[in-house]
Amino acid sequence: MKKAILFMTISTFSFTLMNAFVKYLNHFPTFEIVFFRSIGSLVLASSYIFIKGIPILGHNRKLMLLRSLVGLTAMSLFFMSLKYLSVGTAVSLRYIAPIFATLFAVVLLKERLRAVQWLLFIIAFCGVLVIKGFDSTINTTGLLLALTASVFSGMVYVILRRIGKGDHPMVVVNYFMFTGTVIAGLLSISSFEMPRGNDWFFLLSLGVFGFFGQIFMTKAFQTAKTTVVAPLKYIEVIFTISLGVFWFGDVYTIWSLLGISMIILALSANVLIGKR
Repeated sequence: MKKAILFMTISTFSFTLMNAFVKYLNHFPTFEIVFFRSIGSLVLASSYIFIKGIPILGHNRKLMLLRSLVGLTAMSLFFMSLKYLSVGTAVSLRYIAPIFATLFAVVLLKERLRAVQWLLFIIAFCGVLVIKGFDSTINTTGLLLALTASVFSGMVYVILRRIGKGDHPMVVVNYFMFTGTVIAGLLSISSFEMPRGNDWFFLLSLGVFGFFGQIFMTKAFQTAKTTVVAPLKYIEVIFTISLGVFWFGDVYTIWSLLGISMIILALSANVLIGKR
């Protein structure tokens, strides 16, 4: 239990730093940020695969390529939303992805939900409405970008379910990072802005923190039960909001905090009920 909590804490803090660095780098074109985020993790993931002797091409190649394209879309839209929203609000909105994942699973995979889970999803989505409806400082463009990113993230979850355990998780990640490196690299050529000074550190760190966030999250789920570990993922929101306040001077209204709390509490409860 203690190891799982430690692993998940390290994971959430790594993702928090990655998101904060993306926010700090928002003067760079989005696809350039995606490129650096992808190539750093690609190097680390490929190195791991070669060291462990894992077949790098995998088996479910079409599904992994589809997952990569959908995931790249989700990541790009989320990074774009950080140009308009506070980092804590953007991360909170991204976490409604399980709602869309569930809807896709019900329609495509014929899964069933209990009535209480539908109620919790409604509460979580009402949290989004509270954030936008009562907080006039929320940028509509950023909100729509974050919500659309969540829809694509929901698609990713369903595709991963279809891939199953037929391929090593690192191979799936490697497909994603390779696709991101190639496509984002090509799309960023025309608007590429040469990094200067500390920008190099922040850009190159994106892939490192993203990679270790993924690794330690995987370790946490392998160490303890999902019902214990999954809700700990939402610690990232607390870390991100705190870092946003102290680093970027973000200000949250009582309505924003209420909406964020509705999202996190409802989805955490859904994890516990769903796994039972």
